Amino acid sequence: MRIESADVVVCNPGRNFVTLILRTSDGVVGIGDATLNGRELAVASYLKDHVVPMLIGRDASRIEDTWQYLYRGVYWRRGPITMAAIAAVDMALWDIKGKSAGMPVHELLGGRSRETIRAYGHAHGRDVEELIDSVHARRAQGFDAVRVQVGVPGMGNGYGVAEGRYEPARLGGVPSEEVWDTGRYLRYLPTVFERLRGEFGDELDLLHDVHHRLTPIQAAQLGRALEQYRPFWLEDMTTAENQESFRLIREHTTVPLATGETFNSIVDYLTLVPEQLIDYIRSAVTHAGGLTGLRRILDFGAVYQIKSAIHGPTDISPIGMAAAIHLDTVHHAFGIQEYMQHDAIVSEVFRADFAFADGCFRPGAGAGLGVTFDEEAAARFPYAAASLPVNRLLDGTVHDW
Repeated sequence: MRIESADVVVCNPGRNFVTLILRTSDGVVGIGDATLNGRELAVASYLKDHVVPMLIGRDASRIEDTWQYLYRGVYWRRGPITMAAIAAVDMALWDIKGKSAGMPVHELLGGRSRETIRAYGHAHGRDVEELIDSVHARRAQGFDAVRVQVGVPGMGNGYGVAEGRYEPARLGGVPSEEVWDTGRYLRYLPTVFERLRGEFGDELDLLHDVHHRLTPIQAAQLGRALEQYRPFWLEDMTTAENQESFRLIREHTTVPLATGETFNSIVDYLTLVPEQLIDYIRSAVTHAGGLTGLRRILDFGAVYQIKSAIHGPTDISPIGMAAAIHLDTVHHAFGIQEYMQHDAIVSEVFRADFAFADGCFRPGAGAGLGVTFDEEAAARFPYAAASLPVNRLLDGTVHDW
């Protein structure tokens, strides 16, 4: 069974997605997600101009060999664009293999390790009262774990609390700009957690994303200040590339730490994992080389009792989300799955057979990844350039967003 043709489709049913479609000589079609938020066309070009010509005529059943061919066979390794492209190919080949076998991908990966997959939802608000209303809404959807983000007084909406939509991707490709003051944030956030614990008690797991904005010592201070409120985790406390900085944070707080959504290779974890400096791995199937690449990372973490928490925002298409759920179903060291619900319009293009109820996923029983991609529907939603914001300190210095 040879790869006969391939197409790369960029569409925007509410936001941009990059989809790879592989067709085989036997008529089997596989799909993969290559979305990289704000850099979609770069990945699409990498696939169309460089990867697809290398795939035509290859044996579609040789998933591992193809992964190594695209990773080791190209001198310029790693990086988010390369690894998102490899991820799309890997997902599409697993989809083909599953369809050829008449089995869902999680069965090919070894079968179920669990019946349900616990997920956490996102709550946000411009102030604490609005945040509390948002948490109640997530509770009504069945979530017993919620990530909480709130506007800091005097700093506008800020990360995670955008007007109208969660991530304020600005049409036209020119980023909007936000303002950040670390001191205000560090003073304010403990009061928010105090209110949330008073409102929801101890049974609800609360998660928070710092989004790389603190220095290591500031992160340590925040962790210590929040310990009494028992966060499920604090995510991306400081710039993740500086892996050694997590040693200082670990020395000063027992709050669980999560990081890795900007990582795309097992090499990125060579300090964090063996030294047990984190508790949860946050990489995405779509950005870390697909099922094949991310499973290696999660197996590495499992040796050190580090659990999975696969990145699952709305800039991962339902294809990437389905791939994550198949991996969650199989992987022994599963921790929790992020879940941001897509807008209803997305289902006009992507139809997935996984189910969500009572705060948990259940994988679908359909062959392959269990997602159908409607090319005609996708054509109704052409690409529209959009960028995530840029962050600045009060004095105008560009800061991590």
